[in-house]
Amino acid sequence: MRTKFILIMVFMLLTSKSVFSQTAFKVHIRGKGAPILLFPGFGCAGEVWNETVAELSKNYECHIFTFAGFGDVPPIEFPWLSTIKDQVITYVKTKNLKKATLIGHSLGGTLSLWLASEETNLFKKIIIVDALPASAVLMIPNYQGEIIPYDNPQSKMMLAMDQNSFNAMNAQSTAYICLNKEKQKVINEWMNMADRKTYVYGYIDMLNVNLRKEIAEIKIPVVILAATHPDINAVQKTYKSQYENLPSAKIYYAKDAAHFVMFDQPEWFMEKLKLVIQ
Repeated sequence: MRTKFILIMVFMLLTSKSVFSQTAFKVHIRGKGAPILLFPGFGCAGEVWNETVAELSKNYECHIFTFAGFGDVPPIEFPWLSTIKDQVITYVKTKNLKKATLIGHSLGGTLSLWLASEETNLFKKIIIVDALPASAVLMIPNYQGEIIPYDNPQSKMMLAMDQNSFNAMNAQSTAYICLNKEKQKVINEWMNMADRKTYVYGYIDMLNVNLRKEIAEIKIPVVILAATHPDINAVQKTYKSQYENLPSAKIYYAKDAAHFVMFDQPEWFMEKLKLVIQ
């Protein structure tokens, strides 16, 4: 009877959705010290932070995330980004990480803002690498927060795209968002191996996040390391507008750097990171 009971309990645990059997991310931990959570940008694996972690792990405990559908992490059901956000909160509370610093690039930066605007006392500081509260503004004129549906002509086209065309599209995009040609190859590899549905619908999830009002709830310091390529005046105008409700945010602009600031200006990036992380 006892054996039967144990077997039933094991079956329930394996089939229960409350168990992290299908998690929204994978985390690697390096170093010891105060906790830092490092979130990659869209389509990238946690290895995007390799050089950063090599330095920070000397003094900090680095939790390096790779999100579902990217790198070697299996995809999950949708909604994707809100599930990641909720599970990050659970991860931090379950591991009892006290006042962790959040470092996020692109999507990871937007996620950091979302986390800190909801959990106002859970984190210590946010360091954002070229990210906005509302990315859709860059793509949709006069964007006011309209919800973009998963099922749209652009999504259908990208889901049906053959792999060679998909790879070519990524290569064209990467050449614009990263000026470091060696790192472009690595970024393309991550993008090309992405789960296609996550790549398409996950991007829509990101575009549907509009935190321009919600960031006013953030109580902790926010530092932004911003790209300036190709037009610093346009960049500064965008940041001023998007962070209007978070006037305390400190912004540093990286000269001659595209979206992957840590790859295009690695020395500048590490110098500023060490300065602001304390």
